[in-house]
Amino acid sequence: MNYVSSKSNVGNNVKIGYFSVIEDNVSIGDDCVIGNNVTIHGGSIIGNNVRIDDNAVIGKKPLRSINSIFKDKNDYEPCRIGNGTLIGTGAVIYAECKIGEGVLIADLATVREDVKIGNETIIGRGASIENLTNIGARCKIETNAYITAYSEIEDNVFIAPGVVTSNDNYAGRSQERFKHFKGITVKRGGRVGAQATILPGKTINEDGFAAAGSVVTKDIDAKKIAAGNPARILRDVDPAQLLENQK
Repeated sequence: MNYVSSKSNVGNNVKIGYFSVIEDNVSIGDDCVIGNNVTIHGGSIIGNNVRIDDNAVIGKKPLRSINSIFKDKNDYEPCRIGNGTLIGTGAVIYAECKIGEGVLIADLATVREDVKIGNETIIGRGASIENLTNIGARCKIETNAYITAYSEIEDNVFIAPGVVTSNDNYAGRSQERFKHFKGITVKRGGRVGAQATILPGKTINEDGFAAAGSVVTKDIDAKKIAAGNPARILRDVDPAQLLENQK
């Protein structure tokens, strides 16, 4: 048994599993599959041929601590999920997210409010994408990566498992920090190796590469590989690996 609000619009050939809840004013396109125990919050917009697996939550409103720099709104824009997107078991997609077409958001991933994700991007298992972040098309954000708020990730970026990013150089101290929050920037074709750490406000330029385990304390130039703690330029990227040479 499940609950589907009479105020929602469900398309043709939609399958809905047991104990799922679809609140008011939800729009679901044709040929979708909604798993068991899924919650789709009011106003969410789901495209055609979307699959949402068991225990996922779509359109969740954020929680705010008493000391949060973000303020609650009376109204949140709806979560929008594009055609052909796949959302895994236990994934949580917040209100005001705009998810493109053909995206994969894997099991247990979290996508916070006001995030944009481009077409055909993969968000890996257990990855966390914080609020006010933009991610381009055809990116791969791998298992357990953490993308901090206020980040900008352009098209064709690869971020390996266990990568950590940050946006607060004051580490939670001083009122001055509120003026300087800034996430990371990874330009088109940039890559980040496994378990690298990128400090606030740092940029990896086009086709730049932060090697596995590196700690990025300075910007990485285009087409350069940086490695170490702190990361230093090691060499040029192999021309065969440059994005513009890929077919």
